[in-house]
Formats: sequence, structure tokens, C-alpha cells
Amino acid sequence: MTMVIKRSAATKLRNLLALSGAGTVVFTGICVYKENAKFYSSVIMPTMHKILEPETAHNLAVTTLERRLLPKSKFKDPENLSVNVFGLKFSNPVGIAAGFDKDARAACGLWDIGFGFVEVGSVTPRPQPGNDQPRLFRLSEDQGVINRFGFNSEGHDVVLARVKAIKAANPKAILGVNLGKNRTSPDAAQDYAQGVKVFGPLADYLVINVSSPNTPGLRSLQGREELKKIIGTALEARSQMTRKVPILLKVAPDLSEDDREDIALVVNTKEWQIDGLIVSNTTTSRPKNLESKWQAESGGLSGRPLREKSTQTIREFYKLTQGKIPIIGVGGIFNGSDAIEKMQAGASLIQIYSAMAFEGPPVVTTIKAELSRAMAHNQVDSLVELIGSDHRMQ
Repeated sequence: MTMVIKRSAATKLRNLLALSGAGTVVFTGICVYKENAKFYSSVIMPTMHKILEPETAHNLAVTTLERRLLPKSKFKDPENLSVNVFGLKFSNPVGIAAGFDKDARAACGLWDIGFGFVEVGSVTPRPQPGNDQPRLFRLSEDQGVINRFGFNSEGHDVVLARVKAIKAANPKAILGVNLGKNRTSPDAAQDYAQGVKVFGPLADYLVINVSSPNTPGLRSLQGREELKKIIGTALEARSQMTRKVPILLKVAPDLSEDDREDIALVVNTKEWQIDGLIVSNTTTSRPKNLESKWQAESGGLSGRPLREKSTQTIREFYKLTQGKIPIIGVGGIFNGSDAIEKMQAGASLIQIYSAMAFEGPPVVTTIKAELSRAMAHNQVDSLVELIGSDHRMQ
């Protein structure tokens, strides 16, 4: 009799655990389907951080989006979020920064969750593995990330095949390609020009990335003479094409005043005038208030610790270019207020990356909804009214 009772109790316990597990799965599924931002930021993302190393979690996120396992966002972009930049109409100004989808695997999944545009890369002409692991560090206490990937890339040929398929299936979705140079390349200008020739016929815009801190000597290419050669060679490659694809330059936040003035002098000159700037890449500086044990790791720091520095760099470049060259603002954007701050400083579009690592996919909708509501509350009808408004009040 005792044995029967024990077995019955054990069976009930197993059934209870199974029911609890099933309930947890169902509840989680409902929260994912409903894009529950709080559940992601307080449960899903912290759990992933506890059980997965940063690069493993990153690869899992890319694979999930590549296979389009997440439900499509149900948020419909309101008209006040649409903006025309580079001759393109963006349904909303929120894009994913280069570095997340390096090899153009996840673009369709990223559009599914609400991004207004996707930038893939950096893509190098020849495949290269990048730096040794570990090369990605999560600064949880600071909501920041340090990476030293070093332009790991499958190369032009592999990425080109994917871009062709993506654009064929999604001709109206906006796709940018970020171009890098090979680590051992003897001629950086030719690497970038090759990227223009390969991706120019397909991409909606191209980015010359000379600001990653993880490829030796790359940031020195932001000097005046080096930049003239790189931009000039890229523009010459574009001139031989039937399609004038917009070409942007991505710059670092760690530039001196003289450095910024040199860059502005080049891009303001007709001979080397590009179509836009991306401000900014990651920073090699380390704010004194960082708390994470990973703060001393080498590489580029992104996320919240970069927010103020990137905003100030946007502000400076907007002034130096007199607002005539569109800017994509990047660095520490986690909510609608951060987005507004970047746009008021001079950004026409914004990009996020680190916020996805801490807040999960719903952060895209959060930023868009908060931005739209703030505009409506302040009777701002168009993003154009926001862009550079800090400067008009001075």
C-alpha cells in the first residue's frame, strides 16, 4: 500500500513539473509573440547572458533571424516616422548597424522585427577569420559591449550571392553594405574600390569603413591625404557604373578637433564629396565610471557608455558640414529619447546594435513607438523638423 502511495505521489510530481514546464513554454511563447519588451529585457536576455558566452549568443541571434523564427512585428510604422535620405524613402529611421549581420545572413529576419533598413558587413574582398577568440565581451553592469572581431568576413563572393537573393526577394527593403579592407592588403583604396564595383549594382548604399579599431592601421586612413585617395578611388569606381549608388564614410568617435576638421575639409570638397557620414564607430576610450570586470579588454566599446561621445561627434560633424551631408547616428541608443537626442544633434537616421543584446528584438518597436509618440505630443509632424534642431536653437 505504501509503495502505491509513493508511486502515486511521484507520478503527480512528474505531472506537475511537466505541466509547469509546458506552462512556462506557452507563457514564453505568448510573450515572444506579443513582443513583450519587459519580458525580454528582464527574463529572456538575462537568461541567455547567464548560459551563453557573448559570441555564442550573438551567433544564435543571427541564426534565429536567418531562419525567421521570430514573429513579424505587428507595429505599423506611422507616417510621421518616414523620411527621405540619399534619395531613398525610409518607412522609419531605425536601422541595424554593421557588425551584427556581417555576412548578410539575417537581413530578412531583421526587416521582420521592424527595422527600417539593414546594413550588413563589414565585408572584405577575400575571406578572413578575424581575431582570435574570445573577442566579444558583455559589460552587463554598464549596458555596453567590447568587441575586437577584426573584420571576420566570408568575403565578397559569398556575401554577394546572398545579397543578390535578398534583393531579389525584397526589392523595396533598404539594404546597405559596409565595406572593409583585408588585414594584409597592400592597397586599402583598391579594396574599397573593389567593394564598390561588386556591391554597387545591388546595394541601396555603400559604406567605406576606415574607423574600426580592430584592424591594425585602419584608423590612420582617416587622415586627410589617405582619405582623399580612398574616397577618390571609390568615387572613380562608381563613375564607371550605370547606377550612382550612395557612398557613405564611417568615422570614429575618438577623433581630435583637427582630425574632424580634416575629414570635413575632404568631404565638403566637390572632388571627394560623399553622400553621407556614419557617426560613429566604437570607441577605444574607457569612461571612468565603468563597473564591469571586462572594461580593461582591448577593442571597441559600444552601448550606453558611448552615447554622449557619439552624440557630441554627430553635433560637431553636422556643424562642420553645415548640415549638407546626411548623417546616420550610432552609439548608445536604447529608447525613443536617445533617438531624439541623436536626431536633434544632426542625425537623419539612426542605427542600433548593443541595445539588441540587452533589450532583445522588441527594442526596435520601443524606439519607434516612443519616438512617434514624442513627436505627436510636441506637435512635430515630420522627422525633418527634428534633424539638427539643436543647432537652429543656438
